[in-house]
Amino acid sequence: MGNEALTCAAVLMPLAWREDEWHLLFTRRTNDVEQHKGQVSFPGGACDVQDATPEQTALREAYEEIGLDPGDVRLLGRLKEMVTITCFRVTPVIGIIPWPYDFRLSAVEVERVFSIPLLWLAQPVNWEEHNFPPLAGAQVQVDGAPRSFPVISYHPYDGEILWGASARMTQDFLKVLELL
Repeated sequence: MGNEALTCAAVLMPLAWREDEWHLLFTRRTNDVEQHKGQVSFPGGACDVQDATPEQTALREAYEEIGLDPGDVRLLGRLKEMVTITCFRVTPVIGIIPWPYDFRLSAVEVERVFSIPLLWLAQPVNWEEHNFPPLAGAQVQVDGAPRSFPVISYHPYDGEILWGASARMTQDFLKVLELL
């Protein structure tokens, strides 16, 4: 998979101080979106021509998806880029948001917003890693052949299942914080 085939994207990983501990904010996408229907994700999406940085992309998308005003986000930094099996090159951007917040969800893109405590996410009993076999039409290939790939899947929290790229980004962040 060459970089020329990858779509530039960024997500905002919003941190909120809630109930005396840090939480990460997630969204569940609607079934009406083009990519990742019904999945748990961070607010974010593809880079636009006017976006000069991943931060601009993440903030623009968070405003479009959940009504989070860019002026209400205190940016902390970025994690390393991640390439997804759906051919996105994603830059996770970390930011602190106020809590509570009056979110305005895009009815087309976001079904709901919820948060999960960082310490819950860091507990190994709450997640598993599976090695998935090659999928029919898999886009992840080695020497021209589909390959298996590891997928992180969390146990349900508040009725939601965090898995895949969003779970990998979460664990990358927890490693930076030295919680994993």
